[in-house]
Amino acid sequence: MSTLPVPSTPRSRTSHAPVTPQGAPNTSRTARSGLVQASPHYQTTRRHSLYGTEDRIVIDPGSRVWKVGFSGEGHPRDVFFVAPLWGLQRSPDPIQREEEDRVLAARLQTHLRAVFHDSLLTDPKSRKVIIIEHPLLPVYVKDTLAKILFENLQVPSISFASSHLLALLSVGRITGLVLDCGELESTAVPIFSSRPLFHQLTTTPSAGARLTSHLRALLLLFGTYLPPPTSLSAAVNMPTSSRSTRVPLEVLSDTVLEEIETRCSFVGEAIDTALDPGIISPPGEDFMDLDLPPSDSAPSETDSSRVSADRDSNAGAASSDFSVVSGSQVLPRRPSRGEHKLQALANLYMRHSTATDLRLKVTPPVSQQTGTGHGTLVVPGWIRERGSEVLFEGGDIDESSVAETILDCLLKIPVDLRKTLASSILVTGGTAMLPGFIPRLHAELIRAIVASPSSSARPPMAPDRPRPPAYDRYATLRPLVPYFAILNNPSPTPPPGPRGSTNAGKAPAFAPATMAWVGGSLAGALKTGGVEIAREKWDEAGGHSGPDDSAEEIDTAGTFPANAILIPDWTRTPLPMGAPPANPPPP
Repeated sequence: MSTLPVPSTPRSRTSHAPVTPQGAPNTSRTARSGLVQASPHYQTTRRHSLYGTEDRIVIDPGSRVWKVGFSGEGHPRDVFFVAPLWGLQRSPDPIQREEEDRVLAARLQTHLRAVFHDSLLTDPKSRKVIIIEHPLLPVYVKDTLAKILFENLQVPSISFASSHLLALLSVGRITGLVLDCGELESTAVPIFSSRPLFHQLTTTPSAGARLTSHLRALLLLFGTYLPPPTSLSAAVNMPTSSRSTRVPLEVLSDTVLEEIETRCSFVGEAIDTALDPGIISPPGEDFMDLDLPPSDSAPSETDSSRVSADRDSNAGAASSDFSVVSGSQVLPRRPSRGEHKLQALANLYMRHSTATDLRLKVTPPVSQQTGTGHGTLVVPGWIRERGSEVLFEGGDIDESSVAETILDCLLKIPVDLRKTLASSILVTGGTAMLPGFIPRLHAELIRAIVASPSSSARPPMAPDRPRPPAYDRYATLRPLVPYFAILNNPSPTPPPGPRGSTNAGKAPAFAPATMAWVGGSLAGALKTGGVEIAREKWDEAGGHSGPDDSAEEIDTAGTFPANAILIPDWTRTPLPMGAPPANPPPP
């Protein structure tokens, strides 16, 4: 009976040199060269340079969320929230504006130092930096970023790259229409052959900040708040309906609203208001904005509105931060000015909503912290599903919907590019992370184009003349309906015909919020970023990034001083040769 040979225990190191068999090709060096493992601190298999500038730092400084990491990686190392750093307006007072700039510089310096020393744990003196900029990012913000990176952190170089172009690069394309739904505004920029057409961009304030304020207003009007009981016996004996109050304003902090928006909200299907009579407003009632502050901030338990007792059985089901409740949580109270329209909207959304109500544990206000435990915020299901309708409500010339922003951008670009760009739409940004946002956007695009205009929009010019045809805003885009496609649509519909576009859903499955950063990481690895501003040139110019907003810095020929380093800004570029002067001399 023969016994099988027992294999010897493998050793990590051997005392003799390996011997290559005769006649075999010597490929051991080549085969083992790709087996070098990276440091456990890095999540990729590529070797990172510890002392050189090969791997660049990619920073996506948003007005609400920052994303930072190294080039060549598939996702950022750190994503963190910041306090609102800048807005859409600046103070007209020069003294107050100077104070705002100092506060902005202090905050940016704190965040940038935390990026290098806490998030990335790297030396800023040996790393080149790629800053992903929004097309409408103010120049003074970019100037402050460059000044801190060069003078405080002493980075070797800085390069600014367009966020829309990098997002398109992350999906492997160089032509398309990119819609960035951020915090302050939603911006659509057409890009053709890696050239952003900035002069054809369109923007709207329908974005994350607008959605947050809308959710706050809906919760203040239709939400329910259960304060903590005053004692343990009251928590058992007192029914939930007797403790229900209106939502205090102190409860709806930015953290709570961010929690509701990111973890509880989603986008429902479109509502056909033409077939629903519940949206008819009373006579003499004007269309009011939904963002109405409540008349009281924190009512007491005695003078508050009471919820019906049929929800008492669901009071003990809330054992975690989120729990599902049934029944409507809209509190009956005396309607004030504008609440008839709001109640009609609430009734409409309730009929077209299938979402359930949620209970969320929140910190009670200071006046109610004498009780035991946390308060409970009841979020109605129709607010979770229909709170995002504010992003798709169009018809306002000053605040168009997200779908109208894309269509208005298509109307601006040349006719021969409309079909190509309409079939390559890319949606990015944090607001686009809402479940169901991209499919609803595609449905709203088709709905806005196909919908026929009202026949009573234009009255007749004279009694004896016929009524002129109604103004059809998107009539020229109606032949492009079969070709509309969103590249990162998670649930694309099949093309309506053989001519339809098949690009829908063909983009890689990157999160819309990180597409711009992924494109910056790819550009940094391929050394194809924007124009670099070296620290030596910055020091030679005395730390001056370019001219101010005053016209005295620009000569009559419309060009900037030769010794000034201009931060990239497409809104203020030198005039070409032969162009008329920007500031003609007085006669």
